[in-house]
Amino acid sequence: MRFLSLPAWMHPAPDSLVARSVAKGKSPWVDAVHLLWTAWLFITPVFDRDAWNLRWVVLTLASYPLFLWLYAMCCLASRRASRTYAIGMVLLCMGLLPWYPSAMTYFVFGCVMLRVCGMRLRAYLLTLVGLNMALLAEAWLLHYPWQATFTIPIVTLIIGLIVNAERTSEEKDAELRLSHDEVRRLAATAERERIGRDLHDLLGHTLSLITLKLELSRKLFDRDSEAARREMSEAESVARHALAEVRAAVTGIRATDLAAELASARLLLGASGVHLDYQLPALQLPEHVERALALVIREASTNIVRHARASEAKIALSVEGADVLLQIGDNGRGALVLEGNGLAGMRERVRGIDGALQIDSPAGRGTCLRVRVPVPSARLAHAALRESVRAAAPSLDATGRSAA
Repeated sequence: MRFLSLPAWMHPAPDSLVARSVAKGKSPWVDAVHLLWTAWLFITPVFDRDAWNLRWVVLTLASYPLFLWLYAMCCLASRRASRTYAIGMVLLCMGLLPWYPSAMTYFVFGCVMLRVCGMRLRAYLLTLVGLNMALLAEAWLLHYPWQATFTIPIVTLIIGLIVNAERTSEEKDAELRLSHDEVRRLAATAERERIGRDLHDLLGHTLSLITLKLELSRKLFDRDSEAARREMSEAESVARHALAEVRAAVTGIRATDLAAELASARLLLGASGVHLDYQLPALQLPEHVERALALVIREASTNIVRHARASEAKIALSVEGADVLLQIGDNGRGALVLEGNGLAGMRERVRGIDGALQIDSPAGRGTCLRVRVPVPSARLAHAALRESVRAAAPSLDATGRSAA
């Protein structure tokens, strides 16, 4: 959001309330809605028949613009500087109190904005007690009726605690988003490093061997053309073998999408205090199916963190006949009624691979997602893998020793 058309004093500081709202995608004017509470300036005189007089009109016209400027500066200034403007609201109230009872509205705003400015809760509560004691003392000296002032400490304390809870929740959400971004960044970095090591180990020796054979064939070209042709033929054979290995490696890298997404989900859920139990057998799935299932795992794990309020989650992949079954469950609050963009995207991906998505979400008993995809080749690959493992493993007797 750009503010080039605003006066210089209205440009928000980087850590201001307005800048934080803009960073969250909100309007810079969102905090102006709280000014609706200034309606109490006009309601307070209702309790005094003689309050709506010329003095009230003059003091309102003189003080309200100053209050609006102080409130705007609380929202635009940095955290440290905004405290000065919040205290300014309190002083404005105490200065006008001998002639202007409506000024107590300014006092409430000043007390609330002190917490918005970023004070620690303990310091804020102590400051709040001190300011309210000063206000009550002044009201007593001015012979205000107790009915007019006893609610002020209660209102400032309740609103201050509510604002504190909201700010604490926003800070925790910001920390959680940063930790999730860091988890994904570390997972991506680890995957790039693994791919780099695999390619180095795969191609380093092979390319060095091809280079040596080509150099040797160049040196032998004039003296022994037959030997040179033999070396070049061997270099060509090594190159073809290397190409086959690279293709196999790329296939393996693509096939790790599901495992990599599962590792990322484990880190993501772990950072949010959710224990993940998962079962991922060795399956050779078509690339488009594996990509779709990986995206389903990503979206489901994100939904668990954001909405489920769960402490445990489970992801299981299995083969049932000619189908692959992916189950993702949690022990959260359940009661999923409306499907947002995330679940709608899941359904589209699952439909794109001719699969079916079923959601079971009873209230208070968690949510379970079941994705069933027909993949006949997975059954064959699973069976072939089992047979190869059985053939390679030595037969064991009942005591666990080799029966050979």
